Amino acid sequence: MNITYYGHACFGVEVGGKHLLFDPFISPNEKAAHIAVDSIPADYILISHGHEDHVADVERIARRTGATLVSNFEIVSWFGAKGLSKGHPMNHGGSWKFDFGRVKYVNAIHSSTLPDGSGGGNPGGFVVQSDAGTFYYSGDTALTYDMKLLGEQFQLDFAFLCIGDNFTMGVDDALLAADFIQCDHIIGMHYDTFGYIVIDHEAARAKFAAQNKQLVLPPIGEAFQAGS
Repeated sequence: MNITYYGHACFGVEVGGKHLLFDPFISPNEKAAHIAVDSIPADYILISHGHEDHVADVERIARRTGATLVSNFEIVSWFGAKGLSKGHPMNHGGSWKFDFGRVKYVNAIHSSTLPDGSGGGNPGGFVVQSDAGTFYYSGDTALTYDMKLLGEQFQLDFAFLCIGDNFTMGVDDALLAADFIQCDHIIGMHYDTFGYIVIDHEAARAKFAAQNKQLVLPPIGEAFQAGS
C-alpha cells in the first residue's frame, strides 16, 4: 500500500485503487505549510473524531474531490448539514464492505467536540481490511485493553498509533498497544505539531527497536510503502 504523510494525524493510503484520507488537518498546521492541500487525492475521508486538528480540511477537500465521508453518525450528520451529503455513518463495533475493502469502526478513549461546539459523538479508530493487507488507524486514544481484541480478531500488517503523549498515548503506552494488537510495524502520528506533544525521535525509535518493533516517523509530505 502506498502511504503519504500530510502531518499530525493525517495520512493518505492508496487501497485497491482508491485513495483513503484520514483526519485531514493540513492548512492550519505550520509544519505542513509546504503541502498543496488542493492537490491531495481522496475518494474517502475517514474521520476518527470531531476535534479541529482532525477535521480542519475535511470540507475543503470533500467539496473538491466528491469524497465519501466515513465516520460516526454525529460527525457525518454534522457535515451533511453543511451540504456534504455523501457520507457513510458508522458506530462502534460496526463494519461495512466498501469497494476497496472492509472498514470496522473501533473503540477509542478520548473526547470529541466539533469546531462549532457541537457534540462529535464517541471517538473511534478504524481497521481496514483489503486484498492488499490489513491495518489499524487508532485515532486519538489512550491505551485501552480493548486493543487486545484487535490482536485476536485481525492479522495486522501495520498500524498507525498516536505517540505524542499529553493528549493521547505516549511512546511507552504505544509500545504496549503494539503488543496488544500483535503488530510490530508501527507508524507514529499525533506528535510534534504542538509544544505539548513534541517527542525525541531517536529515543522513540530506540525504544521500539529494543522490543524488536519498527517505528516509522516519516517527514511531512513523504510517500512510502507500508512495511518499508
